Amino acid sequence: MATTKFLLSLLLLVQLAATAYSIGVNYGTLGDNLPPPAKVADFIKTQTNIDAVKIFDTNPDIIKAFANTNISLTITIPNGDIPKLIKLRTARRWVVDHVKPFYPASKIKYIAMGNEVLHWGDDALKSNLVPAMKTLHNALVREGIKDVKVSTPHSLGIMLSSDPPSMGRFRSEVIPILTQMLRFCRQTKSPFMVNPYPYFGWSPEKESYALFRPNNGAHDKFTGKFYTNMFDGLMDAVYSAAKAIGFGDVNLIAAETGWPSACEFPVCSVQNAVDYNAAEKNFGLFKPDMTPVYNAGVMRNQQGGATPGPTMQIPTRPSTPAGPTTPAAPKRGKKGKPAGPAKSTTPATPATPASGGKKP
Repeated sequence: MATTKFLLSLLLLVQLAATAYSIGVNYGTLGDNLPPPAKVADFIKTQTNIDAVKIFDTNPDIIKAFANTNISLTITIPNGDIPKLIKLRTARRWVVDHVKPFYPASKIKYIAMGNEVLHWGDDALKSNLVPAMKTLHNALVREGIKDVKVSTPHSLGIMLSSDPPSMGRFRSEVIPILTQMLRFCRQTKSPFMVNPYPYFGWSPEKESYALFRPNNGAHDKFTGKFYTNMFDGLMDAVYSAAKAIGFGDVNLIAAETGWPSACEFPVCSVQNAVDYNAAEKNFGLFKPDMTPVYNAGVMRNQQGGATPGPTMQIPTRPSTPAGPTTPAAPKRGKKGKPAGPAKSTTPATPATPASGGKKP
């Protein structure tokens, strides 16, 4: 039986700069019968409110398709290519081949150096990550490109603790690498990217808290902050962890998030995906014919809030896993926040954690 493949998956990202925000999507390319990139780019530009796109490679046809659309792009260097980019000559050649032919007509905003390297990579790959980021940044500058930022998304596997948010701390074994990386982000004004997934922290008693539904919330006894959703708590935990090692001024961005519309468990459903509005499966928003799987609130002139779309065949793997393209950097020291039906306007910013507090 043929399965329907989704085209795009939601990237619930927002910038907290003034009142502006950015809604991004992952552009997956592993589906069947997908429309050509030019048609996708035109659809996103003319039919949706999406203004940021992330791809998981440097596909030249896709990058070129977004030329003169004013849609910002995040392009991704595969994990396996990281080691060779520690050499400046190789990095400059990479920029010449993958950025300069399209920039600035294609609005390349971020280059992701791999994806979740500290989670999936071996020791050699991890040790090359920050040097490759530094070298690529230098290569961009030497080629006359100064407004494309280099970063890398992390899973929350980097966290030792995240509850309460003010006691968020990084795992000790990744602190040396993250210290170098956060220093690089500060120096280059690049964002620190994380992939917060309340879905992976789901439990029956926390379902409403994870899905932005009405709930009793969570109180951080060290700061007095009250959280009404898990997303804000996770982002503040990362902020606290960065601050604890001296980098509370580095911008944080949620580079990837969402909720699957189907899996083998009841927690995955179209309604839950709608409520969260975004397993690495079934995050798709559109079918290959560009009709929505459900109303995620990203279509122009769409009436009402997010609602389920028509019943459809559920795919086994619609698109490249991973998350949203990143928005423009938020205000200094603030965190990114989900767009769409997010229930609060800004995530709580934790104060300095009380000393001596018991870690969860």
